[in-house]
Amino acid sequence: MTDEYDSMMSPQVEGLMDRAGSKFGLCTLASTRAREINAYFGQLGEGLGAMVPPQVTSVARKPLSIAFEEIAADKIIPVRPDPEADAGDAA
Repeated sequence: MTDEYDSMMSPQVEGLMDRAGSKFGLCTLASTRAREINAYFGQLGEGLGAMVPPQVTSVARKPLSIAFEEIAADKIIPVRPDPEADAGDAA
């Protein structure tokens, strides 16, 4: 049973951890996506279009908040490598 606390963060971390699998997975997923969002906003004036724009409509200004909202909306999902495929590459 997870404990839910009143917080200013929306969406709440408890619900996001269910989607990412663990605290570490959530941290890695959200920080990676936040870096991608930050890079997207950084290259907007250059017209390159190499980065994926935010996948949700948000009033948040921080890339990490936008990444959390994307995870909550199931727009970003964790991809876990297959350990059997890694073992086959080493042989």
